Amino acid sequence: MDIKNLRNVLEEFHASRLSLDEAVDKLKILPYEDLDFVKIDHHRMIRQGFPEVIFCQGKTAEQVATIMKSLSIHNQNVLATRATADMYSAVKKVVPDAQYYEVAKIIFVKHNTIEPDDERFILVMTAGTSDIPVAEEAAVTAEIMGNKVERVYDVGVAGIHRLFSQQQVIQRANVIIVAAGMEGALVSVVGGMVAKPVIALPTSVGYGASFNGLAALLSMLNSCAAGVSVVNIDNGFGAGRLASIINKMR
Repeated sequence: MDIKNLRNVLEEFHASRLSLDEAVDKLKILPYEDLDFVKIDHHRMIRQGFPEVIFCQGKTAEQVATIMKSLSIHNQNVLATRATADMYSAVKKVVPDAQYYEVAKIIFVKHNTIEPDDERFILVMTAGTSDIPVAEEAAVTAEIMGNKVERVYDVGVAGIHRLFSQQQVIQRANVIIVAAGMEGALVSVVGGMVAKPVIALPTSVGYGASFNGLAALLSMLNSCAAGVSVVNIDNGFGAGRLASIINKMR
């Protein structure tokens, strides 16, 4: 349910093409739909501009499929993160047009392509190849939400000449997401190169003393580069959503 659909329901009722009971049936799911194990927030599209996103981790494949089916009935585009191939198989049975991006671990349904602004794009960067799955969660999220996204991968500080060779695309970007594990140093370098928002995305990549991304997180929080914000460890979805909001601001 979005603003357009809400208007259509009210106009249909006003024109007597819908009875009061029929209009109530369409509107009663607006606060949320109670399915016992989950309360689906169908009002979120109206409040935030994108439907509720399913976080699949900890859910069964059947639960994910049930939620995905309900959301796809009432929304044009639906997104589920941290999804497995088994979850996708269950979803595909009830939502045939669902698609799966294995690297990003995202299931999505796209009934309406949101046309991006070609003049403004989000750049997603990684320090290493091992950071790509988390970066792809951010990139695919931003793309589904209607943004042009470009990618520059494996340009960490261990071979900093690789980063400097990408200065042209870095300077053209409107928002930058930097995914890095280990010591997370790439974020400070990129943040010191540009006058635009940089979203730091720490990953759990690294050896023992990286503490599953804690070292990168603390390094990014302590960055001396101005204009850097930080999301949680491996939270590619959060980085992609924030970048989308910033990119669409006027």
